[in-house]
Amino acid sequence: MDLVTPGIGLIFWSTITFILLLWLLKRFAWKPILGAVKSREESIKNALSAAEDAKKEMQNLTADSEKLLKEARAEREAMLKEAREIREKIVADAKERAEAEGDKMIKQAQATIESEKKAAVADIKSQVAELSVAIAEKVIKEKFSDKAKQLELVDTMLGEVKLN
Repeated sequence: MDLVTPGIGLIFWSTITFILLLWLLKRFAWKPILGAVKSREESIKNALSAAEDAKKEMQNLTADSEKLLKEARAEREAMLKEAREIREKIVADAKERAEAEGDKMIKQAQATIESEKKAAVADIKSQVAELSVAIAEKVIKEKFSDKAKQLELVDTMLGEVKLN
């Protein structure tokens, strides 16, 4: 077997596994991730909008209003940082799950291939045994089809037998 080109079975199962993995990600992972990121983005946009309103209001106020502006900025940065961390965690978790699922599918495919290979080898051995018996049967039938050949074989055998 050529080691450079993969077998048709491997390509088929790899393709099936890849398509199934994409479908699972689309079905179960991407929508919740995008939904969580979008809702988080909306809450961040709302917080940013509130911070900007507070900034305009603070420009008209005294030193206490300057303190509130700094707090709003710090809160915004904390929310952005938290949103980034949550997004990175969700993406990392999804990747880990996808890799684990892919590994599991590959192992299952390999086990299936191995069992089918063993079954094929057993079937070939059975067919070889059947052919051997059929060939031996035909040879024996032909050998004993003629009465003269039978008598000759018996005489030969008797001549070879040594009596003690």
